[in-house]
Amino acid sequence: MTAQVTVVNHSLVQHKLTLMRQADTSTAKFRQLLREVGMLLAYEVTRDLPLKYEKIHTPLTPMVAPMLAPDKKMVIVSILRAGQGLLDGILELIPSARVGHIGLYRDPATHVAIEYYCKLPQDIHQRDVLVVDPMLATGNSSVASIYRIKEANPMSMKFLCLLAAPEGIKNFQEHHPDVAIYTAAIDDKLDQYGYIVPGLGDVGDRLYGTK
Repeated sequence: MTAQVTVVNHSLVQHKLTLMRQADTSTAKFRQLLREVGMLLAYEVTRDLPLKYEKIHTPLTPMVAPMLAPDKKMVIVSILRAGQGLLDGILELIPSARVGHIGLYRDPATHVAIEYYCKLPQDIHQRDVLVVDPMLATGNSSVASIYRIKEANPMSMKFLCLLAAPEGIKNFQEHHPDVAIYTAAIDDKLDQYGYIVPGLGDVGDRLYGTK
């Protein structure tokens, strides 16, 4: 059975995404918006985190109240370099999460993902993992990253992106049908260079002001 693709249609997410798509949005504003969208998307991704109930004392009376179950620990794995933009917002929401990084670059001719860096928490096998990368374009980088993380045998995995292309979703699900995808939008297609259309350009370049 193939895991679902969830499109987060929240009005604030869609509004901020439109601002990010605009070519004249500044680097500083783009960075701020990506952080904000990362936080909003994290609300949806963490919707099903289990709760426990504990007795607490309000200023008026004791009560039994819900809290996150202590055994549900998370690791956020950022696919470098653009994943850092989403990561910052998610950590504002889940500051106790541990962080891993996977560095990949896409061969411009073949679009094959080539790994140059990988650092994951040692206890990742005891944690649920959220992998973040703003763009699911060809899907090659995401597919390679998920395979790498699966070697560490995490408890579960989800994938979060800002934009996805139909080609990338198809590629991802062919390799990892067990990993759910969360995204703010599914765009039309990839162009001849492997970029999402209409998209918003190269996230890493727009995030860091590079060309």
